[in-house]
Amino acid sequence: MSDARFEDGGEAPLRLIARDAEDLQVLSALVQDAVFPGSEMQFTKRDRRFAILLNRFRWEDAPGATARARDFERVQAVMLISDVLSVRSQGVPKGDADTVLSVLSVTFEPGEEGAGEVMITLAGDGAIALQVEALEVMLKDVTRPYIAPSRRAPDHG
Repeated sequence: MSDARFEDGGEAPLRLIARDAEDLQVLSALVQDAVFPGSEMQFTKRDRRFAILLNRFRWEDAPGATARARDFERVQAVMLISDVLSVRSQGVPKGDADTVLSVLSVTFEPGEEGAGEVMITLAGDGAIALQVEALEVMLKDVTRPYIAPSRRAPDHG
């Protein structure tokens, strides 16, 4: 029997939970360049949860796609933030299915006693700020991967 290798997890759907700023950096890297229509965000005040259905670029699969000279992939994933006390946004048209937003990063600014602010920074000067009682962000792939419409990796050059 051999130890598991990083490559062994490349085909499995992601399911990650970030409970500290270091974990959130990993999650942020995986949702960088994810896109979603403005209508795919929901804040459920009663349950204190904020969710976004993302079309996430599969960064974890990009080295394998490059090595095998095959198309890059995206997958639909849910990013769920728990223990949300309030939500503010700037430059984000709520409920607009025609406006596509793109995630640049997800960060956490700690406050007192584990509380703080989760900041989702979007391309084009948009941002979503969530006041949370405690940091808990889940990312879960919910569909099979599909070929990225551009067939290319996002380019930041």
